[in-house]
Amino acid sequence: MQFLFENLIENTTWQMVIMWLIGAILIYLAIKKDMEPSLLLPIGFGAILVNLPMSGAITQGSEEGILDTLFNAGIANELFPLILFIGIGAMIDFGPLLVDPKMLLLGAAAQFGIFFTLSMASLFGFEIKDAASIAIIGAADGPTSIFVANYFNSNYIGAIIVAAYSYMALVPIVQPPVIKLITTKKERLIEMPYDQKSISSTTRILFPIIVTIVAGIIAPQSVALIGFLMFGNLVRECGVLNSLSDTAQKVLANLVTLLLGLTVAARMRADQFITKQTLLILVLGLVAFIFDTVGGVMFAKFLNLFSKNKINPMIGAAGISAFPMASRVVNKMGLKENPQNFLLMQAAGANVSGQIASVVAGGLIMRLVAGNTQLLQSGGFADTLPIMAKGMGGIFFVILAIYASVVLLRKMFP
Repeated sequence: MQFLFENLIENTTWQMVIMWLIGAILIYLAIKKDMEPSLLLPIGFGAILVNLPMSGAITQGSEEGILDTLFNAGIANELFPLILFIGIGAMIDFGPLLVDPKMLLLGAAAQFGIFFTLSMASLFGFEIKDAASIAIIGAADGPTSIFVANYFNSNYIGAIIVAAYSYMALVPIVQPPVIKLITTKKERLIEMPYDQKSISSTTRILFPIIVTIVAGIIAPQSVALIGFLMFGNLVRECGVLNSLSDTAQKVLANLVTLLLGLTVAARMRADQFITKQTLLILVLGLVAFIFDTVGGVMFAKFLNLFSKNKINPMIGAAGISAFPMASRVVNKMGLKENPQNFLLMQAAGANVSGQIASVVAGGLIMRLVAGNTQLLQSGGFADTLPIMAKGMGGIFFVILAIYASVVLLRKMFP
């Protein structure tokens, strides 16, 4: 009977055991705490699969494992994240944003954490391509994080994806204390009546097309991301593909999400994952989320200096891409401060704006980093500061162009 246990005794390491525990924790959080179950459950189970001694799920010698096959077929060529974006686009209702297009600006400001974290990761000694991949955790958008990390062929894609989805699920825990720290009671009590205006079907149909064109011209690297996202939304809004829209929202999105979670686990092998860099990535991911929140809230305060109709600064925190968690958090905080202060629709507008802005940020960070050979070879902290300025400037330029387009559309097609 000894031969039955030879594999366990000879090939098991303490790092593998830790990965089993990590996998079990992710599964527990998915099932018991309902934290991103469609992703954390397959990621957790996949983490156990790939860390069994001599696991046949991953490549061993000349025999290719199924998870490596899936990784090459769905993530290495960026197929899974893009297909998932079709489903996400079909789920998004841009109505609240089209009603109040100034919410676009808050989505842009809430990407500050991405570029701040790029500088921080570089300061801690990460290569610039890895620093860019870590920074995109701040997009609060799993598919974008996967797309960018894979684009740069990051050594830490497993840790990056786990951090991205974990912090998305932890938005209700991470954001409230940050919001309270940087806002006053008076600011949190600001009421924002919602003016429900009808948006024409023509405007809804033209919006995703115009967003794709504007973002594609200014940030060409974002075309695949923004294009698939907006195509999904066009399927939703066109009115002639209702069955396909339902399929994209439910069947397609859920199936690809499950495959994505399992496949990402192929890069969670113990020898690659149990490192001090992984712990640092988790810390930097938290930093990215915190400074996204700070950026959105502080920009809302800035707008209030020039605005007659004040914005509740908490709305700025909803500008991250974690949809719909961020908007729900802001609405809940508003109701806690004042039971008559309903902020859900305005927060939803900022939230879907963050979905657009995060994709644009991903495209810009790829363009600014990958297009700079000198930066890739010897980039340091100081070299990332111009990227921060250019990146945030680029996001605002795209968002302002979209804002102008929305205003024009509403005048042409009331």
